[in-house]
Amino acid sequence: MPHVTWFEVPADDTGRAGNFYRELFGWKIEPFPVPFKKDFWAISAGGGIGGDLFRREEAGQCMMLYIDVLSIDDYLERIRDLGGRVLTGRTAVPGMGWLAVCEDTEGNRFGLWQGESEE
Repeated sequence: MPHVTWFEVPADDTGRAGNFYRELFGWKIEPFPVPFKKDFWAISAGGGIGGDLFRREEAGQCMMLYIDVLSIDDYLERIRDLGGRVLTGRTAVPGMGWLAVCEDTEGNRFGLWQGESEE
C-alpha cells in the first residue's frame, strides 16, 4: 500500500526554520549537498519519516508530503483519470529515484516518489 515516505519544508530563511524545528521537536538538521538545489538540508525526525529543508522557490510554497509508489507512471495516469492534475511529471533524482508533483481535485499538492530499487 502506498505510504508517506518524505516531507519537504520550504523556508525564506533556512537557518531560522532549522533552529525552529530543532528547538521545537529536537530534529537533527544537517547539510545535504545535492546537485539540483543550493541551501538544502536533511531532516532526521527520530523514528518517523525523513525530510528536507530548503530555500522557498516560489511565493506561497507550502510543506509537502511525498507518497511512495511502485510506478509513478501508473499513478500519474490514475490521477488524471480521477480529475487531479499533474504539475511536474516524472523527474529523475540522480542516484536515488524519481518524483512527480500533483494536485488533487481540491487543489492540494502532494508528491509521488519511486525509488530506483522499485523499477
